[in-house]
Amino acid sequence: MSTNIVIPELGEGIDEGNVITLLVAQGDTVSEGQALCEIETGKATAEIPAPASGTLESFTLSEGQIIKPGEVVGSISGGAAAPAKEEAPAKEEAPAAEPEAVAEPAAAPEAPAEPAASSAIDIVIPNLGEGVDEGQILSLNVSVGDTVEEGQSLLELETGKATADLPAPSAGVITKLNAKEGQGVTPGDVIGSMDSVGSAPATSSAPAPATPSAPAPATPSASAASAPATPAAAATPAAPSAVASSRPKGAPIPAAPSARKFAREIGLLIQDVPGSGAGGRISVADVKAFAKQMNEGRAPQAAASGSGAALPTIALPDFSKFGEIEVEKMSAIRKMTMNHMAACWSTIPHVTQFDDADTTDIEASRQAFKKRAEMAGAKLTITAMLVKVLGGALKAFPNFNASIDPVNQEVIYKKYVNIGVAVDTPKGLMVPVIRDVDKKNMIEIAKDLGEIAGKAREGKISAADLQGGCMSLSNIGGLTGKHFTPIVNGPEVAILGVGRGSMQPVWNGIDFDPRMLTPLSLSYDHRLIDGADGTRFLRWLVEAIENPILLSLEG
Repeated sequence: MSTNIVIPELGEGIDEGNVITLLVAQGDTVSEGQALCEIETGKATAEIPAPASGTLESFTLSEGQIIKPGEVVGSISGGAAAPAKEEAPAKEEAPAAEPEAVAEPAAAPEAPAEPAASSAIDIVIPNLGEGVDEGQILSLNVSVGDTVEEGQSLLELETGKATADLPAPSAGVITKLNAKEGQGVTPGDVIGSMDSVGSAPATSSAPAPATPSAPAPATPSASAASAPATPAAAATPAAPSAVASSRPKGAPIPAAPSARKFAREIGLLIQDVPGSGAGGRISVADVKAFAKQMNEGRAPQAAASGSGAALPTIALPDFSKFGEIEVEKMSAIRKMTMNHMAACWSTIPHVTQFDDADTTDIEASRQAFKKRAEMAGAKLTITAMLVKVLGGALKAFPNFNASIDPVNQEVIYKKYVNIGVAVDTPKGLMVPVIRDVDKKNMIEIAKDLGEIAGKAREGKISAADLQGGCMSLSNIGGLTGKHFTPIVNGPEVAILGVGRGSMQPVWNGIDFDPRMLTPLSLSYDHRLIDGADGTRFLRWLVEAIENPILLSLEG
C-alpha cells in the first residue's frame, strides 16, 4: 500500500512555496512526521512532514522548484506502524473504516504542539532600500538565549555604502541565529528565530496539517498539475523577461533566498532575472536559465530595460599556476560599485568632452574669504565652490537635470538641484548628496559638504544621504592627474570630473601671464544630450568659474 505525499496548505493567503533544501532522497526509509524537505513561503520557512512511515517509493521534488498546495510530489510504500493504519480504509470491511475515521482525530493531539510554535517569529532581513538587493553583516549584537526588547538592534548591516541596524520584530528570547559577521544577506532571508513575549503572531510557518491524506481524493488532478511544473520552470527564458522589465522601480524582488544566494555566487543581479513563477517570482531554475542566455551571448530584454547585466563574463584562468596569489572577498561596497559601474558603462552611451578653466581668480577669492567661512563653522574648498557653480549650470541647462526612463520611453525632468560629490573613504568610493544647492550659498554648501564627507569617511552615513542626486562631481585635484573620463552615475545623465590645476603661461594679447588652469572633464549620456549641448554646458561652466557673476545672471 502506498501513501501519496501531498503538499499541504501553506498558510492563509499563501498559494505557493519554493523548495530550499531536500532532506531525503528516493529509496530512503522515513518515519511519520519526519521532515522531507524545507520550503520557503513568502518570508518564512517550513518543513514538509512525511504522512506515514515507510520507504520513499518516489520523490519528484528538486531544490528551487515551485510547489503549490494539493500537488502530489511522491509516495511512501511499506512501513511499520503507519501502513497498519492505512490498510484499514483500503479493505472492504466498512466497520474497520469507521474506527479509522474516528482515529483520524487521534492525530489532533499533536496539533497543540503547533500553537507552541506559533509564538515563534522568524527574524527576516527586510527591504534594504531602493535598488539595494543585498547587504553584509558587520557585527552581531545578540546571541542565542539573549532576551531582547522590541526594536532593539540585533545586528548591524552594511547595505551598499550605508550602514543600518536590524531591529527585533518583537520582545522575546533569541532561539536561533544562523548568521555570522561578514555574511552576505538579501531581503527576505531568514537568519534566525525568536520566541515572542506577550504575543502569538500568525507568522508561524509550520505547514504540517494533522491530516495529510485529506487531499488524496484530488490526487489525479493534482498529479496532473504537478507533472508540467518542471517543464514550466525550464521554459523560463522565453517570455518572462518582460516580467523583469515591468517591475515597478523600488518594488521588492519576488525571489527565494536560495535563488538570491545562487545569483550572488555567479555574479548576477537578482533584479535582472526574469521570473517564471506567480507574480514573476524568481527560482533557481530562472537564474540558471538567465545565466545560460548570457553565456551564449544572447541579450535578454533585461538589458534593454537598462540593467546592463546581460554581458558575457570573462573566464578566469587558474592564476595559481603562474605564481603565488591571495584571494580576498569583496566588501559590500566594492560589490555594489562593481555592479553599478558595469551597468552604467554598458547601458549608457558615454561621450566625454574636455576643457580648462582659469581658476586663478576664484582661488584668490577662496583664500580671501576662507577665514569668514571658518567663523561660520565651514571649510571653504574649491569643491564647495564648484558645487555651487554646477548647481547654477543645471538651472541654466534643464536637460542635464533629468533622467531617462527607457521602459516607458520618457524623460523625467527634476525641479530640484542636488549634487552628488565623490568622496574617497577607507571603505571605497562613496557619493553623498548635497541637497538644494541652488538655494544655498557657498558657505552653507561648504558646511554641508564637510559634515556629510566626514560621515562617509567614518562609516556613519545613511542610505538617504546617498540618494536623490541630479548630477555628480568627482574632484581628483587633491591627488594628481589632469583630464580623465568619469563614468556617468546612472540614472543621472552627466558627471563633471575635475583634475589638478597647474600654473601655465596664458597669452593676454601683449604678454604671457601666469594663470592657474584647472582641467575639466564632462561625461554625459548621449541618448539625451547631444554634442552641441555638451559643448555649451561645459563652456558655460568654464565662464561661470572665471566670471561668477554668471551665477546671478543665468544660473
